[in-house]
Amino acid sequence: MTTPRGFRDRNDDSLFTLIGEIPELIRNLVIAEIDAGKAWVRRTSKDAGFGAGWIAVALFFLFWSVGALLAFAIIGLSSWWPAWVASLVVLIVLLLVAVVFALLGVQRFRKVAAAQNPVQSIVQDVKEVRDEL
Repeated sequence: MTTPRGFRDRNDDSLFTLIGEIPELIRNLVIAEIDAGKAWVRRTSKDAGFGAGWIAVALFFLFWSVGALLAFAIIGLSSWWPAWVASLVVLIVLLLVAVVFALLGVQRFRKVAAAQNPVQSIVQDVKEVRDEL
């Protein structure tokens, strides 16, 4: 006898029949979970790929807008100063900003280099324990 959803009625099955079907049920469950995981990975990677593409397009336009912003600054400053002075001022400001960020980066790398590697810490602990024994 089947239910309206198409499942078999198991009320009349013996305990041994039900226990005998457990490996098949577990196998089906594992396969269903693996298939669900594969579908999730496919869906997520597709969404991540499209998202990365849109971010790349946005960065492309942002890259070219920086030049337009610099041109705007030079043209704006050239209304008070000659064009070559305005260009020189914008160049100097950009170089100063680049130097500041480079110094911040060098400082961060020095901090990373000064930090002790966890493996080195373990080796040092082992040496100290050996010295104690």
